[in-house]
Amino acid sequence: MTARRVHVHIGLPKTGTSYLQSILWPHRDRLRAQGLLLPGREKRDHLLASLIVREDPAVVRRGEGAELAWDAIREDLAAHDGDAVISHEFFCSASATQAQRLVSDLAPAEVHVVLTAREPLGLLTSSWQESLKNKSTTPLAEYGRGESEDPREVWDWRALDLGLVLERWGSAVPDRRVHVLAPTATDAPREDLWQRFAALVGIEADAIPHERAFANSSLGVVEAELLRRVNGELSGFGSARERARWIRTVLADRLLVTPDAERFLPDEDQVADARRRGERTAALLAERDFDVIGDPELLRVPDDLPARRHPEQVSDAEVLRASVRLNAQLLAEARRHAARAEERRPPARRGGRLAAVVRRLRG
Repeated sequence: MTARRVHVHIGLPKTGTSYLQSILWPHRDRLRAQGLLLPGREKRDHLLASLIVREDPAVVRRGEGAELAWDAIREDLAAHDGDAVISHEFFCSASATQAQRLVSDLAPAEVHVVLTAREPLGLLTSSWQESLKNKSTTPLAEYGRGESEDPREVWDWRALDLGLVLERWGSAVPDRRVHVLAPTATDAPREDLWQRFAALVGIEADAIPHERAFANSSLGVVEAELLRRVNGELSGFGSARERARWIRTVLADRLLVTPDAERFLPDEDQVADARRRGERTAALLAERDFDVIGDPELLRVPDDLPARRHPEQVSDAEVLRASVRLNAQLLAEARRHAARAEERRPPARRGGRLAAVVRRLRG
């Protein structure tokens, strides 16, 4: 036996990949009942596989057995008589040679390459935010200024420029097996992306619970600048897992995200560069026979952009006010954590941990 079709969802980053994965992985058994396999030992194997495929030596620092993730995925596929999905946004940075090797590794399965996409300007600002959640201190004015030749790089135009990614991956499979999910209209329901993805991979979308799936949250311009400055003062957090847990999840997504986040724009030359990239991608899509699902016009940067601030226009006073709010939230969070820890302690030992926390806070 071997998988008949394998849809390899390669990104792009910040295009709804986390949203789709938050539907797929909690319902792995339901998908399997429909004949669709998510191969591997756990969700993390798909990230690790992207490192292995891109020949990133950092995979050995990801824990025991990390370097076996790609083998585990291939073994599961070899034992499965049906279709399968592999999904991680970092695959998109692979070189053409690495993409071709991936397809060969999955033979004799019929490999389809799936890309979720977005217009380049929105992608640039969103990916800059994501870099901040990974402890970056790079100002927006210095971000996205080049195209790396290194497949290990995932936070520059190498991974963010749909045209560049299509040129590399489009050499690995026939054009009609490259599927580009164009962005949804701004007034479309959130589940539209899931409905289109499910139809592509051949499953019944409504049979898989998706109402509670999450999408990554965006920071406002003030909060983004605050996080950038905080990162400059942080020591430690050297592992990707630590950064994901504490900087992205706790600090950014839980404490800094606000419902009325003020959106922002980069410098004018960065806007122009994003516009050129969108036009070049549109020309490539018109030239090649890729399967574009949705409106390709939504992959262009809009002609008219609203007036928005640049992060450099955020004042120190605004950062100070946001810092005061953050400190209040952190204190409340520490108090809740101490109370929960106290509730879990045996009755005879309660009071000790809370008292110790209070003593530390008092200095």
